[in-house]
Order: sequence, then structure tokens, then C-alpha cells
Amino acid sequence: MSLTPRIAIDAMGGDVGVRMMLAGAAMARHQHDGLRFLLVGDEVQIKAALENHPNLRAASDIIHTEGVVSGEEKPSQAIRKARSSSMGLAIDAVKRGDAGGAVSAGNTGALMAMAKIALRTMPGIDRPALAALLPTLGDNDVVMLDLGANTDCDANNLVQFAVMGAAYARTAMGLERPRVALLNIGTEEMKGTDEIRDAAALLRDTDGLPMQFTGFIEGDKLSRGDVDVIVHDGFSGNIALKTIEGTARFVTDLLRRAFTSSVRSKIGFLISRPATELLRHHLDPNNHNGAVFLGLNGVVLKSHGSADAKGVANCVHLCAELIEKDITRQVTEDLANFRGNGAA
Repeated sequence: MSLTPRIAIDAMGGDVGVRMMLAGAAMARHQHDGLRFLLVGDEVQIKAALENHPNLRAASDIIHTEGVVSGEEKPSQAIRKARSSSMGLAIDAVKRGDAGGAVSAGNTGALMAMAKIALRTMPGIDRPALAALLPTLGDNDVVMLDLGANTDCDANNLVQFAVMGAAYARTAMGLERPRVALLNIGTEEMKGTDEIRDAAALLRDTDGLPMQFTGFIEGDKLSRGDVDVIVHDGFSGNIALKTIEGTARFVTDLLRRAFTSSVRSKIGFLISRPATELLRHHLDPNNHNGAVFLGLNGVVLKSHGSADAKGVANCVHLCAELIEKDITRQVTEDLANFRGNGAA
């Protein structure tokens, strides 16, 4: 079933706010002219920004609110603004069915708390997970989850993450049987915590699902492309994600410093520029912007707060794709099949 993608945009979220969020939405609209939007935030600022984007203006409605969730607010504080903030009203539009999905670049903890309360978790899911696509050396990106929504997870949480991550990989990357692995400190069966070993045992005993459980994977193999889905608790996942992002910035800055250190190195840069441009593109986080909360009865995506217009546009495209391919239904069906196979 093909769904018309109407997306609620928290226009006030992110480090830059209205200007960048609408520039990204406009870029996505130019590339996908079927997109429609609900722009949530201060109407005066939104209308001023829309003057530069007539194509976006023609496809958008505005929900006015002056309430904003700051980056410093705790989730418990932000929840009190659920009915008055741009973030809360964007999520509420998904709950009411006025939008197929929501995108925000605001406070991650607040977004998670509001989305969980408003949309509730799917049957069979104890906790939603934050999942993102990251680049690899293989033919496909890799899905990593959880990236920080749940710091402590038991074996059943990890198994649920695996089922949801595999459904996401099939939806976003078109894979028939994604390869799924658990992040661990070694590949041997006796390695890791009780929770990780128990989760592996449950996944090995599961048949009939469109996924392949390959066992454990270590941190130095995250970007090799050997698997399609990597599952872990939110504590380990967030550390792994920040380490990958930091390494990408380190490599980029190191190359820039090396190529500007002398006249000879500058000449070398000109000769090798096609290769360095390819590397820069591959390491640019804006090309993989957009993390989705899996396990909710609705589509909600988190854009990086520092994303530029291209990054926001990529997040909007991903949101539209998940709406069109009905990711919620895919996850629901996989969970039903998982329980039907006698899984714990």
C-alpha cells in the first residue's frame, strides 16, 4: 500500500531553527514534489522563512505555537509542554492522523518521552529503540540500534530490537533477509553479559522470520559491511555512535591539515582531489541524517541538531519513505510472526 507522505515538521528544533528546518524541507520538496507538510512553530517566523521557498509554501499548512522545548530541558519538564510546544504538537499531528510522520531536530530525550506517551508502544514491544543508518565499506549501510533511548536492556529488549531492526533494514534498504548481529566484546559464545548471551540464544532458536542471525560482532567491525543490523543497548550504542562520528571528524580534519601543511602537499591535494571528495562525501554525517524511533504506533524521526539543509532534507526523505512503505505495519507483522513462532 502506498501512503501519501504528509510530514509534520518541528520548525523550531535544531541549532539554527526555523530557517534551516524549512530550507531542508524545501529541498526535499523540490526532489519529491508529492510531499506535503504541517509546519509547527511560530507563525511569524515560519511565514518569513517561507518567502524564500514558494514551492514549500504551496504544499504546507501552519500550526502556530510559540512554545519551544529547549535542548537543556529534562524529558519530565518537556512533557508538560506536550500540548503547547512545536515538538509536542508535531507528534500530536501523527497521533491524530493529520500527518503520517514527524521530524524534529530538538531535544532527543524530550522527543522520545513525548512520542512514547502520545503514540504508545506496539503490542509486543516493551521499549522503543532509536535506530539509524550508518555508512560501511560494503554494498549497503548498516542499521544500528539502540542509540541511546534505553541505557539498560534485558535479553527480550535486545531480541525485540533485532526484529525491529531487521524490518527497518528490509524497508529502508530493500533487503530480503538482513544479517543481524549483537555487539559484544568478542565473537565466542561464552563472551559478554548474561543479557547478550541470552538474547543470542533466543535469536538462534527463532525460525521463519525474514532475517539471518549471524552471532556476535566486535566494535572494530562496525563499518566493515559484514552485517546489515547491529543490536546493542542504548548505553553501548550511543558511545559507539559518538566514537564513529568523532573518528570521521578526526580523519577529515587530519586530511585537511596534512594537505595544507606545505606547497607540495597542496599540489598533492589537487592531484588527489577526486578521491578526497569521495571520502568527504562518505564521511559527511548529513548524508546519513535521520534516526527513527522504532516500536511506536507512528513514525517519528530525529534529525541531528547541527544538520544543514541537505541533512534535514535527507531526514525528511527517510521519513517519507518509511510512511510510503508503511514501516509500522512491517514491524507489527514481524512481531506477530515472532510471537507465533513461540519466541519468549
